[in-house]
Amino acid sequence: MKKNKGKKFGLTTWIFIALLAGAITGIVLHYLVPGGYIKDTVVINGVFYVLGNGFLRLMQMLVVPLVFCSLICGSAAIGDTQTLGKVGVKTIGFYIFTTAVAVTLAIAVASLINPGMGLDISSIQQAETTIAEKTSFADTLLNIIPKNPIQGLAEGNMLQVIVFALLIGIILAKLGEKADIVSNFFSQFNDIMMEMTTMVMKVAPIGVFCLIAKTFAGIGFNAFLPMLKYMAAVFLALGIQCFVVYQGMLKGFTGLSPITFIKKFLPVMGFAFSTATSNATIPLSIETLEREMGVSRKISSFTIPLGATINMDGTAIMQGVAVVFAAQAFGIPLGIPDYVTVIATATLASIGTAGVPGVGLITLSMVFNSVGLPIEGIALIMGIDRILDMARTAVNITGDAVCTTIVASQDKAVNRQVFYRKK
Repeated sequence: MKKNKGKKFGLTTWIFIALLAGAITGIVLHYLVPGGYIKDTVVINGVFYVLGNGFLRLMQMLVVPLVFCSLICGSAAIGDTQTLGKVGVKTIGFYIFTTAVAVTLAIAVASLINPGMGLDISSIQQAETTIAEKTSFADTLLNIIPKNPIQGLAEGNMLQVIVFALLIGIILAKLGEKADIVSNFFSQFNDIMMEMTTMVMKVAPIGVFCLIAKTFAGIGFNAFLPMLKYMAAVFLALGIQCFVVYQGMLKGFTGLSPITFIKKFLPVMGFAFSTATSNATIPLSIETLEREMGVSRKISSFTIPLGATINMDGTAIMQGVAVVFAAQAFGIPLGIPDYVTVIATATLASIGTAGVPGVGLITLSMVFNSVGLPIEGIALIMGIDRILDMARTAVNITGDAVCTTIVASQDKAVNRQVFYRKK
């Protein structure tokens, strides 16, 4: 009567294993394997590049139709507009509040560590900087409303996709049986997208391994040395936000165990770390919250896609630390009014930031402009930003999941037995 001859690993465990294996492989390639055609062209820029970016493209292929259908089904399932309005206001309020806290925390941590003090700028490899166009707050609000929703879907403008999907979902809920055919279409199409997501996720460990291996094979540790204080400040602020601020809010608002939450959500964080894109993590977040934590899909299918678009706490932290770093490196004093401006600008900039790799650096130029810092400062941190981008994405999606759990708990939509059930 031997049971459990060999315990099979779940997908999330394989993703985590692939993450570690990829990091080790990349480091070995960087330091122990001499450069040449096989290593550089065939392995790193051939196999790793094609498989890693091929997987990313598969995930990005799913994002717009999945978010569109999930939000329609989620808002229609919530039912009456009053309940939907309450959930929406709570969610958006939470996201904006935590982003403002994140920037403030980043500035405080950076001011203690002083990452730019005594820095030899010439020792840092600089890169070409992409500058974001400055958009007024009024235009930012207007850009949320799609002039052509089909164009918004085609271009992947997530804020416009969200607005259009919410309007359809609200109207479907209002019409009820009159719109059964359309409701069933979106419900069935959502099922198709979830099934497609399951298929794509089966190759996730391979994609994660290749993405991480290519990253570490390229950067090694040498690029980090002049920037260690800056990296330490970013990582410390990210850690406090993720494991203190978020988990404190989870415990305070729901009474649920932060340790259990982190254990169950850690593989999703690992996946977000490897892909460096919040959008690609949407399906896995929704699935994990439902199956492992008992969070109702009707809440998560609304809050998770919304969070992937407007909740960029990790990005805001990077921007807060980068401002202090650049100001100290260039010897430009900043006062309290400047820091208040940074907090406001970084919070607003993160709302319209797309959940794709590297976009935080582009919006950082808007933050620098707001307090008169030289844009050249961004070029100082571009060389090591990939690893920080991965870390802040993991924080971004953790914030989305914590918010979802809190909102669902207040709506009595969390099955606590599932949350505390052991794997």
